[in-house]
Amino acid sequence: MENVVLIIHLILALCLIGIVLLQRSEGGGLGMGGGGGGGVMSGRAAATALGKLTWIFAIAFIGTSLVLTIIAAEKSAETSVLDRLGTETSAPAEETAPSDEMLLPPSDSDTPVVPPRAD
Repeated sequence: MENVVLIIHLILALCLIGIVLLQRSEGGGLGMGGGGGGGVMSGRAAATALGKLTWIFAIAFIGTSLVLTIIAAEKSAETSVLDRLGTETSAPAEETAPSDEMLLPPSDSDTPVVPPRAD
């Protein structure tokens, strides 16, 4: 069910983008190629039809958005994130404080080991 609504949602998004790009804007937009020599639809009728289609696609897009939100809320209500991680909760490891010897600078007897020479 969720996949079907999601596919419809994506198709509506693409249609909405296409319809908006076809509309005539103040600068002419992508729909400016129509010439004024009388056709089946005048410029005003085409603008009205595109406006109506835009509203239809926008309302359907918002509707599918709400449906997807409801589906996601129902899925998340069944389990919590902690349930999905597992029931094993490990106690934090106790950190041991460094001994006093580790905090002091090295003494003369703590000279590093020198590797043997290769001569």
